[in-house]
Amino acid sequence: MKGDPQLPEERPEPPPRPGLPSSPSGQAEGAELMAPVWIFGYGSLVWRPGFEFTSRKVGFIRGYSRRFWQGDTFHRGSEKMPGRVVTLLEDCGACTWGVAYEVRGEQIAASLEYLNMREAVLGGYDTKLVKFHPQEKDAEEPILALVYIATPQNPSYLGPASEEDIAAQIIVSSGCAGHNIEYLLRLADFMRYFCPQAEDKHLFSIEEALISILPCLYYTEESLEETASVPQKSKG
Repeated sequence: MKGDPQLPEERPEPPPRPGLPSSPSGQAEGAELMAPVWIFGYGSLVWRPGFEFTSRKVGFIRGYSRRFWQGDTFHRGSEKMPGRVVTLLEDCGACTWGVAYEVRGEQIAASLEYLNMREAVLGGYDTKLVKFHPQEKDAEEPILALVYIATPQNPSYLGPASEEDIAAQIIVSSGCAGHNIEYLLRLADFMRYFCPQAEDKHLFSIEEALISILPCLYYTEESLEETASVPQKSKG
């Protein structure tokens, strides 16, 4: 009598392929053996990565300048009033400071899936590999890291503008992640406290312009409120 085809457990299992895990625990071990991936952030990722990571390092990449040239209609703005967020501009004599995050094992797929939605789908950014230089003095060779860059080809790209115009746009923009002002000030604070030796004239000039505009807006609104509260004389 032929064996019952519905009882596969009686059949001997074939030997596992060399190099492939034969159990869930083996899959986890295989994930841990994967080479780590480093992700470099230079905007909101420096204070809000949004994914699990193994370690992080402050440092810089060479050949790029940070610019508030990318429009944002979701995180820090809307379709009617786009915000301004940073991207990278190729600049052979410059460097951009930020934070590199190390992800390992199962963190790799989870972080890349999350960042694809946050940066590429909703933000319009492309990926590129760069050499990251850690801030530590005893750091060895540069680390190859993944970075998200918004190029002029994406539909949300706004391009250059004066620091005053950028600050004025930031002041009136807000999105799902919060106000555009918070984005600017958090980034400036990061540079000031974690990279005090580094220069970022573009960033700090926009911060200065914003601070100079805010009192004007406050007094203008205050004057309008006072005017509205004054009883109007009737005609006739």
